[in-house]
Amino acid sequence: MTTPGPVTGARDLALAHYAARGVLERVLARHGMTFQQQVALRAAITAETPQTPDALAAQVEHSLKADPAGIHATLDELLTRRLLAEEGAHLRPTDAGRELMATVAEETAPITARVWGGIPAADLAATGRVLALVTERANAALGELG
Repeated sequence: MTTPGPVTGARDLALAHYAARGVLERVLARHGMTFQQQVALRAAITAETPQTPDALAAQVEHSLKADPAGIHATLDELLTRRLLAEEGAHLRPTDAGRELMATVAEETAPITARVWGGIPAADLAATGRVLALVTERANAALGELG
């Protein structure tokens, strides 16, 4: 018989998020990059086609629930650093942007393996379902708040 673990809630989710984000932010800081810049650059890199600044900003806003003006300022920072480039009305990641993201991924991979390693697949699957539901509900509540 398995003993149930402690009941978890919003505080536990927040603590896990900030612990993992803290690791990433330390790695990003070594490269002069912020968390929001990383999210925006990753969104540009993973997009199937180059995005307009407004479309890319909307995607980042949806992910981070951040101020649109701040996101546009972040895109400008990435353009200034030549991690993004303008291609007509669109933004595309540069080779330097792709290389930086690959370097960050390489540096965080061993830490990620330690953090996630050894967690049973069934626990990860249950966690994924719960997090998807929490995200859906929180996004709906945010939409209701206006």
